Amino acid sequence: MNKQKRQEIFERFRAANPHPTTELEYENPFQLLIAVILSAQATDKSVNIAMQPVFATCKTPQAILDMGLERFTEAIRTIGLFRTKAKNVLATCEILVTQYQGMVPQTREELEALPGVGRKTANVVLNTAFGQPTMAVDTHIFRVSNRTGIAPGKDVVAVEQKLLKVIPKEFLMDAHHWLILHGRYICVARKPKCANCLINDLCEYKEKTV
Repeated sequence: MNKQKRQEIFERFRAANPHPTTELEYENPFQLLIAVILSAQATDKSVNIAMQPVFATCKTPQAILDMGLERFTEAIRTIGLFRTKAKNVLATCEILVTQYQGMVPQTREELEALPGVGRKTANVVLNTAFGQPTMAVDTHIFRVSNRTGIAPGKDVVAVEQKLLKVIPKEFLMDAHHWLILHGRYICVARKPKCANCLINDLCEYKEKTV
């Protein structure tokens, strides 16, 4: 895909949705971090439903620690892999309290050292909470990048690096949200909704459904 096409694609995304953001509900960087940890292999909606009552009273790592593992595990039992995630969240809260005065660190290395936090989670937090131009490549972004031809790659790291290289700088802050939403609602896995796609004429996918 050439540079002009990519420019036009992201101009259209921006025109349609000038201020995209995550669908996870949170009030501060700590709550976002916990929500992203919980969202692995689960929907944002399921995380929001489970965490609304928790986040209403728990704004800090210490507040989650005060709940205790048993109560927190029960609170998130509707989310996939809830037992493992509960242990990771409590362990992460412990580290945030003892090592970071309850604050969320702002570097990839420090974030990835937290239990339950991988590269994708770190990228989401760095971008959404701290305004860094990172690219959190999930299954949606991986699919859209390869299918459209925006940034083909064999694995998520290759796609991430290609996206950071080829997306025009003016769009980098919001690109990851646009691509996720496009993959979640339009360029879906089984049968992409090409008739409703605002970049249909620019997309290089050979098996379009229109």
